[in-house]
Parts: sequence; C-alpha cells; structure tokens
Amino acid sequence: MELDDSITIVLDKHELLSGVCGANDGNLKLIEGALGGRITARGNEIRLQGAGLNGRERFKSVMDKLIAVVQDGEQPSPAYIRTLAGAASIADASVTASDTSAREATLVQEASANVFRDAMIQIPHGFVRVYPRGRNQALYVLGMRSHDISFCVGPAGTGKTFLAVAEALRLVLAKEARKLVLTRPVVEAGESLGFLPGDLAQKINPYLRPLYDAMEALVPFEVIRRMEENHVIEIAPLAYMRGRSLNDAVVILDEAQNTTKEQMKMFLTRIGEGSRAIITGDITQIDLPRRVDSGLMHAVSILSDVEGLYFAYLHTGDVVRNPLIKKIIQAYDNQKKTE
Repeated sequence: MELDDSITIVLDKHELLSGVCGANDGNLKLIEGALGGRITARGNEIRLQGAGLNGRERFKSVMDKLIAVVQDGEQPSPAYIRTLAGAASIADASVTASDTSAREATLVQEASANVFRDAMIQIPHGFVRVYPRGRNQALYVLGMRSHDISFCVGPAGTGKTFLAVAEALRLVLAKEARKLVLTRPVVEAGESLGFLPGDLAQKINPYLRPLYDAMEALVPFEVIRRMEENHVIEIAPLAYMRGRSLNDAVVILDEAQNTTKEQMKMFLTRIGEGSRAIITGDITQIDLPRRVDSGLMHAVSILSDVEGLYFAYLHTGDVVRNPLIKKIIQAYDNQKKTE
C-alpha cells in the first residue's frame, strides 16, 4: 500500500486564495522552489506533494504565517515569501531527526522565524518593507540595531550596502537620527578617470552612486532631493573628515576595503555622541597598491574582540543579486585556490 506523501491546507474563506497564492500563483512557486515538492491550488485547498515529512512540516509552518498576514489585509511581497521559506529551510537544516525531539525542532524553527521577523526593516511613511534574504543578513540587520559601530564584510551582491542604506533611512526618517552621512574612499578600480569637473559633491558623486541606487530603490527620488536640500543627507569625502565630530548621525562608510589603516582609524574616531557607523566592504576586491594596507582587513584583525563593535560576515551563499553572481564568485574563488 502506497503511503500518502502530501499535505493539504484548507482555507476558511475562498477569498483568501488569491492573496495567499499571489498573481499567477507566484507565491506558491517561490515556496515550491524553496521547499521542494509540487504545490497545487484547487478551490479553497492548497496541496503539497512529494516533499517528505520535513517538507510537509515546513510547508504548514510557512502557510500558517502567510495566511495570517493575508487575513490582516496585507499583500505579502516576494521578499516576504522568500523570508518565510528561508526561515523554514534554515530551521530545518539546523536540526535532524537523529539528534532532536519534535518539540525541540519546533522551537528551533520558531527561533529562526523570529530572527527574520525582528530583522524586517520598515521604511517610515509607508514606503517599503525590506526583508532579509537569509539568516546571515537577518543577523546583520539586528547587529546594526544593537551596536553603535557595525562592520559587514562580504562579496558582491550579498546586500551589504542595500541593508545598510535601508536601516539608515529607517533611523533618519523615523527621526531617531538627525542626518545621514555617506562616505567612501576615492579609489579608482583599475583605471584612471583623470580630472572630474564640478564642485566637490559632483566630483565624488560617481563614487557614491551605489548608495544612491539603494536609496532610490527604497524611497521616491523627490524624498531624497528634499533630504539633500534640508542637509539631512550629507556627502562627505573620507579625506575631508579629519577633525570632525559626527553627532546624532548615521554614517555609512562604503567600499571600506579601499581605506588605508590610517583612514580607517581616523574614520572610527569621528563617531560622536548619539551616532551610529556602518562600515561595509569586500576584501576580495581591494584596489589599493598593496592588499596588506587595507584598513578594513586591519580593523577586522585587531578590533574583532572589542566589546561594543559588531562584525557581520556574508558569504557566496548569501548572494541575492542575479543568481549568476554566485557562480561567478565561486569560479574566481576556485581559480584563486589553484594559483
């Protein structure tokens, strides 16, 4: 006799179906991709087949949370669906039937889900919600919130800058900080651009474009322009920060792998009363003449045990940009190992 390898979720109200399933069953496809098996929706029933016992348990947990969100009148975004499915997958990977009870497994899953829920970034005034795409990203967000100075080290595409900008905008727009200061070392990536026209802000603007790309993805351009006009957003070239004391501000130092040791020390000692600093960088893409001069690498090596600082480390598995980025980074890493 063949065992039934399926689970069916029955919705109390048929009108919930479209919100739970999403446009063209997009939500179900995302969950299916994360949990495995095959999901079908008929009438007011949603059924999962072929995912095994763990898959069925994870599916029920995800669906319960998704239905609760829809019942509250919200339209869950793809990012939220990935968060739910990701939390279930991570919890499942953390426990096995051989070393934990069913109750312990449930507790681990609930703890993982709480991390994702607590790390959600709500940009004030109803702009957008940003959900971490993995446990490492969630811990990074929570680390930024609980520490005055945070470092995030990871390869391209892992969301280092995007999450830093999202959290900074949340703080500034919620008036928990007076201003947002953006800075980075002006180091060209392998080619000389020569003389750049314009005033200081116009000269450094091309270097800060990734930060503006992130802001424009989170809030309307008019809001950014108004913040600039009111001096709520400040562009501060790293070389011009010596002697300053940055109070009641959120300061983002991007591309920190290209700071020198002296620049990093100077930057960290600028942080004043009521301010937070977020330092991001990719130590695999250092454009300094000598790799050993990287201020980020030096800071990680000597400050990692300093109480009050937070260090987040993202990896190739945390890449959330185009899926090809993971493969490209892995190929470069493999080639470097053979050299």
